[in-house]
Amino acid sequence: MRYIIIALLLAAPVTAQQIETDLELVLLADASGSIDADELAFQRQSYATAITDPAVVAAIENTLYGSIAVTYVEWASNQATVVDWTIIADAESAENFATALIGPPRQAGGRNAIGSALLYGMGQIENNDIRGFRRVIDFSGDSMGNSYGPPITQARDEVVAAGITINALPILRGGQIGFDLPQAYTNSIIGGPGAFVIPAETGPEFTEAVKRKLILEIAGTMPGTDYASLLLNTLEEGQ
Repeated sequence: MRYIIIALLLAAPVTAQQIETDLELVLLADASGSIDADELAFQRQSYATAITDPAVVAAIENTLYGSIAVTYVEWASNQATVVDWTIIADAESAENFATALIGPPRQAGGRNAIGSALLYGMGQIENNDIRGFRRVIDFSGDSMGNSYGPPITQARDEVVAAGITINALPILRGGQIGFDLPQAYTNSIIGGPGAFVIPAETGPEFTEAVKRKLILEIAGTMPGTDYASLLLNTLEEGQ
């Protein structure tokens, strides 16, 4: 039965007919003024590299449905969908998503509006034609700025009340002495069953953090647990 489902799903992007899958995942990436053009391109490349990594593809293939649905959104004072909802079920569909991610021009910019970004991510999940067994927003950013829109915690609570989990990847930079961004994200942004934070340095460590975060989200587990450690080690050693 699983192979029949996969055969039906491989024609991504998603069609108007409702599709069932294991996970609806919004990749909500920072494109505010603190992210320059080179950093924006690096972020996209990091997600493209991570989503096509054999360990991530193996995690997708090992889900209940053998597939996940993913969209990539950039946020700042506005939000822009860079890659629309796409079903990923194997290496080929992962590569198609990665290719689509690299090309589009920047469409979001300005100051931070985190609350609005979270609500936009919720709208992407609630208004698609997909029914996911789990629903997750994967938020990344390098500050707690919120110059426009609703308060962050108010938006978070609304998203969580809709049955959507928010995980976060705080991007650590120099010059933030005395401010604990991972703790701030823990307190004010993440929420829902199994929500977690994975900090990431800029540079090569960022790509690795994205990969580990994706594997945990796809598997539906949290970092720091015995199962998470076993999962990451098994998948990475097996590739």
